[in-house]
Amino acid sequence: MSLVIKVPPVGESISEVTLSQWIKKDGDYVEMDEVIAELESDKATFELTAEKAGTLKTIASEGDTLAIGAPVCSIEEGGQPAAAKEEAAPKAETKEAAPKTEDAKASTYASGAPSPSAAKILAEKGVDAASVKGTGVGGRLTKEDALNADSSKKAAAPAAAPVVAASVPGSRSERREKMSSLRKTVAKRLVSVKNETAMLTTFNEVDMQPIMDIRAKYKDKFKEKHGVGLGFMSFFTKAVCEALKEYPSVNARIEGEEIVFNDFADISIAVSAPKGLVVPVIRNAEAMSLAQIEASVMALAVKARDSKLTLEEMTGGTFTITNGGVFGSMMSTPIINAPQSAILGMHNIVERPVAVNGQVVIRPIMYVALSYDHRIIDGRESVGFLVKVKQLLEDPTRLLLGV
Repeated sequence: MSLVIKVPPVGESISEVTLSQWIKKDGDYVEMDEVIAELESDKATFELTAEKAGTLKTIASEGDTLAIGAPVCSIEEGGQPAAAKEEAAPKAETKEAAPKTEDAKASTYASGAPSPSAAKILAEKGVDAASVKGTGVGGRLTKEDALNADSSKKAAAPAAAPVVAASVPGSRSERREKMSSLRKTVAKRLVSVKNETAMLTTFNEVDMQPIMDIRAKYKDKFKEKHGVGLGFMSFFTKAVCEALKEYPSVNARIEGEEIVFNDFADISIAVSAPKGLVVPVIRNAEAMSLAQIEASVMALAVKARDSKLTLEEMTGGTFTITNGGVFGSMMSTPIINAPQSAILGMHNIVERPVAVNGQVVIRPIMYVALSYDHRIIDGRESVGFLVKVKQLLEDPTRLLLGV
């Protein structure tokens, strides 16, 4: 009797998923609750498990888009675990060994095929088995043949992999790839945000020297005590949380004809993953220390890299931080992560001449950008928020004092 496994419900707003990868192959024996495939929605990757033990029979193929409740595979009763098959194999060989005929031996020992010991010796010498004449039954290479083989007859180098022809200059070839569920959703959301919000961006610059001095002085002790590195993201997150307390509308959102204010800060951190940009959330970041923020960022980044983020870990943020500086961006206009009302963009740090106390000095400067929904955030609040973040970063002691 077979059991059909269907696409399980993975979220209220998700109506279809993509079968991204088969972990087990058609015909494999699977145990109950063993992971057999990965399903990718527009928000996260999910594991599909076997609902009983048996032999897997695939129905859908990798890359197929499946509706919730659609059949993915079936589990047939019977079959045998791989370990059991391996244990049974030597016994079967032992039973069949006695009645073998000379013809069977000859067919088993193909002409010129070396014995296991001979093969090992030839491999150590680097001699090609095809260049040695066998004296055993049916021309089989024996241990003595391998010992007497001329080491000058080296094995032929493996054939080089075929070289893919480079595109000819001036050619007009093109290729097409199916958009992933994640990419399609990102595209829809970005267009929706541009069309449905009054988005505006304000810019400022931050002198990163104070934070760089702190990192240089304490990074080794910090990592020794907390087990994580002291990065820029924790400073920016703490500065944002402090600024949100002073400018609560930046941490709010519009729902219908109401404005929803949050007395907590769930900070979304944009992370580049193999399948596209994902935005996991650090819950209650306002109550975290620098070490706790760094640990959370690292854990979420590892999950994003391995496509193990859950739907819950990527929903519910109140404000987003994105760091284009890791890719070399000097300045950009980040797009709001709906339904949030603002997003802070970090950029690369470049040494620039600036005026300090009437003197021109070289300082590590980062441009920062705040994109915000003008329907809910006024210019005074947006500029004030960004200036507050700048002040906290340029005088990090204020982060500890909360002033």
